[in-house]
Order: sequence, then structure tokens, then C-alpha cells
Amino acid sequence: MLIKFLEDFEPPEGLRAELLRGEILLTRSPDLVHNRIVAQVQDQIPHERWSRLQTQSVDMLDDVSAPVPDLVVFERGAGPDHGWLMPSHVVTALVEVVSKTGVDRDYSVKRSIYAAAKVPAYLITDPVMAQCVLLTEPVGHGEDADYHRQRITKFGDLTPMEPLGLELDTSEFAAYENVRPHRYP
Repeated sequence: MLIKFLEDFEPPEGLRAELLRGEILLTRSPDLVHNRIVAQVQDQIPHERWSRLQTQSVDMLDDVSAPVPDLVVFERGAGPDHGWLMPSHVVTALVEVVSKTGVDRDYSVKRSIYAAAKVPAYLITDPVMAQCVLLTEPVGHGEDADYHRQRITKFGDLTPMEPLGLELDTSEFAAYENVRPHRYP
């Protein structure tokens, strides 16, 4: 029922809605650092092979979740031609850029949701800590699901994205200013 509600729901201007484990979360539009990183990642993923969609709702199928990652990457020609939900089983990689207020959500809640849905790669791009965390090899079920493999690279270093067959150049990724560091990953 929540998925149906969300399908017809019009969030107020400047907000986006996503469903995480049965709870609807409204978040404000991201800031410029966030949006520029998303665009820089998207620009490096070859569109000849990959579809790259920003803020596309993803159906986690076995979970009452329809998150809205910052970037959804899947093989061209895979997935539906219409609708508002992309089935998680066609997704190759999801990208989240950590916001100043969404650290726990990106590193914990979404991490287990994406792993439970068996999304092959989850890239957390973190302007708080100026690093990228690539998670691969999902294992487990439900809230206990996680990724078996984790690779951390600092902004400025190349970030290998094996599932996409490329390395991301992070040299132009900006970090947030005057933000307190966190304890993740």
C-alpha cells in the first residue's frame, strides 16, 4: 500500500520522497557540492553501454522500500520502458552522495537495503570525509544484509568501479566545508 501511496504522492516543491523500510522520508534538494559530484560521476560512466539515471526510484522487490539513489546505473536496454520504479534486479550499481544530514542513512540503512536486494555495487561518495567507499559482493537478507567487500579511496585518487569496467577520477570532487567528521564506514 505504501508503494501505491508513494506513486500518487506529490511532495512539496523542493522536497523528494523515498520509502525506506516502510517509512516515507522527505528530504530537501541537495546542495551544489552534492549535485556536482553526481554529475561528475555520471559523466564518467559511458552512456554507450550504461543507462545512468539520477533520482530514479528503485523497487527493492522483497523489502517495503523504494529508495531514490542519487544515481542508478544499469545495462542499456535492461529494465522497463515506462513507470516510476526500476526493479533492483536489473541495477548494476547505485551511487549515493552523502549529505550533511544523511550520513547514517547512506552508510547504514541504505547499505543493508541495497545489499539485501543483491545490488552488485554500491558507491558511497562522501564529501564529509573526502572519500569514496565502494561496496561489492552483497550477502545476507533483510536488515542483516551487508556487502562482503569494501574498498575506500580518498578524493583525488582513482576509484576502481570493477562492476562497470572503469576507474572514476575523483580529482575534482569537492568536500563540504566546516562539517564535523563522522565515524563511518
